[in-house]
Amino acid sequence: MRSIGFLVIVVLLSSTVLAQGPKGIEVGDIDSSVAPCADFFEYANGTWRKSNPIPPSMVRWSRRWAAGELSKDRLKEILEQAASKKDAPAGSPERLIGDFYASGMDEARINTLGVEPLKPWMAEIDALKNAADVQVTIRKLHDIGVNVPFAIYGASDNHEPNNVIAHVSASGLGLPDRDYYVKSEPRFVEAREKYLVHVATMFRLAGANEAGAKAAAETVMRFETELASQSLDNVALRDPKATDHKTSIADLQKMTPAFDWNAYFTATKIARVDVNVAEPQFLAEVNRKLEKTPVAEWKAYLKFHLLRVASRALSEPFVREDFEFNQKYLGGAKEMKPRWKRIVETTDDLLGDALGKIYTDKYFPPAAKARMQEMVKNLLWAMGDNIQKLDWMGPETKKRAMEKLSTFNPKVGYPDTWKDYSSLKIDRSSYWNNVVEGARFAVNDNRSTIGKPVDRGRWGMTPPTSNAYYDPSLNEIVFPAGILQSPAFSMGVTDAVNYGAIGVIIGHEISHGFDDQGAQYDAQGRLRNWWTDEDLKRFQERTACVVAQFEEYFIEPGIHHNGKLVLGESIGDIAGAKIALKAYQHSREGKGPEPTIDGFTPEQQFFIAWGQFRGDAIRPETQRLMVQGDPHPIGKYRVIGTVSNMPEFWKAFGCPETSAMVREKAKRCSVW
Repeated sequence: MRSIGFLVIVVLLSSTVLAQGPKGIEVGDIDSSVAPCADFFEYANGTWRKSNPIPPSMVRWSRRWAAGELSKDRLKEILEQAASKKDAPAGSPERLIGDFYASGMDEARINTLGVEPLKPWMAEIDALKNAADVQVTIRKLHDIGVNVPFAIYGASDNHEPNNVIAHVSASGLGLPDRDYYVKSEPRFVEAREKYLVHVATMFRLAGANEAGAKAAAETVMRFETELASQSLDNVALRDPKATDHKTSIADLQKMTPAFDWNAYFTATKIARVDVNVAEPQFLAEVNRKLEKTPVAEWKAYLKFHLLRVASRALSEPFVREDFEFNQKYLGGAKEMKPRWKRIVETTDDLLGDALGKIYTDKYFPPAAKARMQEMVKNLLWAMGDNIQKLDWMGPETKKRAMEKLSTFNPKVGYPDTWKDYSSLKIDRSSYWNNVVEGARFAVNDNRSTIGKPVDRGRWGMTPPTSNAYYDPSLNEIVFPAGILQSPAFSMGVTDAVNYGAIGVIIGHEISHGFDDQGAQYDAQGRLRNWWTDEDLKRFQERTACVVAQFEEYFIEPGIHHNGKLVLGESIGDIAGAKIALKAYQHSREGKGPEPTIDGFTPEQQFFIAWGQFRGDAIRPETQRLMVQGDPHPIGKYRVIGTVSNMPEFWKAFGCPETSAMVREKAKRCSVW
């Protein structure tokens, strides 16, 4: 329950806002030396980026990312207060998060232990004698979230989405994706060389000599390359039909005769229901390895992945090596985040509901939730109005699209029911043990859903997370409290600013229900075509335009966005901005237009808010990672790729037809 003092502060803040009037966009962030019609990304917040270089521990930076880091400051305060209360009731959320955080902050003890916490696990791997032993260890590693060489988890059935079934997917690679193992471009060749050194270093830190570490690293690389060569690339993985292979457990056993699925399901207590195999070819390679790969090679592979996952919970040399390869080399970070921030992030990952309950009680008042819910309602109306007015879609498909829109389930802020962590055994004596117990709880929590009806109250993100998502099987859009702060959302700004920032995000998530992936799921969340042939053809013509647009966006010479990879997110941005503007205008009906503030009209405020929310500075290394495997374009092209297709933007800023922010007529893209 909130204190009376907190409620008084909220009332006072609200009164101040009402007295002063709502605020517009961040005028000081604008680079007025750049014309908005020439480069809207630089115009919207170029001055902010020049004045706020990326902090050494970060790989991306903007007001949005700074807000995400502010949330961690708030979480730190919550955790420090919880850690200081050693008499909180056993099993209570406050006791659990306090003990977990305190154990993670005991760096001296963690450094003294070194690799000691892993020795029982390593000894068990050393004792493996045959393929049956290997399978037992695979299962035990799965129990704590070390998913090698495949992962198995509970999720909705693509064909009966009210039921949860087991899904088996490819996993167990230490490099970002298959292309890093199989492509010959210099950047991939270099990554493989660096990876070999990294793997060998991890083995040396665990006690291997130089020759043994080098040999083990070469084994791991060979093992993973063989797995990667039989896996799908990132574009293929975007097609849900490519990973839809529902089968019985009996047929799964026939598919992989070398793996004892009966023993696995018995030991894990996973319900024996149908299974979806995402990549049968990958699983066939796992089967081949169980039949033909020497146990010694399995030992090296399993040891490394245990070390890889455990490294951040071990002593400083392991943490440092993990950082040097994954965050510094691959991501471009210049220095490690402070320890407290890393432990905050891990606490949120593993105990997110326990931490999130306290966070949302303190920082997400009911008035904010109510305002967000009203915005979501208006965005859903705007999407429906757009669908009804489409000139390229026939009445039959429109009817089904409207049916789907009517079943959308929005979630805002935090879940109605919080997870019960009281069975967790957390104490202050061992951070590694606490991480293991937290991971074991998460795995068991997910496994417990298999074979049951879908629980639509569950969330896929923790409440403090600064992000949002759409789930096609559940047809739900979810906005955690962590993203519902400035610059995305604020109770103290104009509607134009809120609709330009979080409004576009809401529209983006709604649009995911109708992007290249979401459009394959019907109103009930079934993977099923609901389009007429002619309408589907027209839809694909429009999405092809978006693919072609983003293929033109280069991050450096020779490296450009993969239009097919970023298609869904780009459809989401373009459609999201379009329906957010319509929803904003709808919200003002009967109220009159909002005022011009600081010389900016409401429509200009709307678009600048979008540019300021998405105005990320991103390190070159991170840009390369994103172009290779991230379905999101980099921030610059999310901003200009959206507004350059919108006549409403050109009108708001008086852009001539020849402006850089006005796409050629033949190249303009509009899907929804």
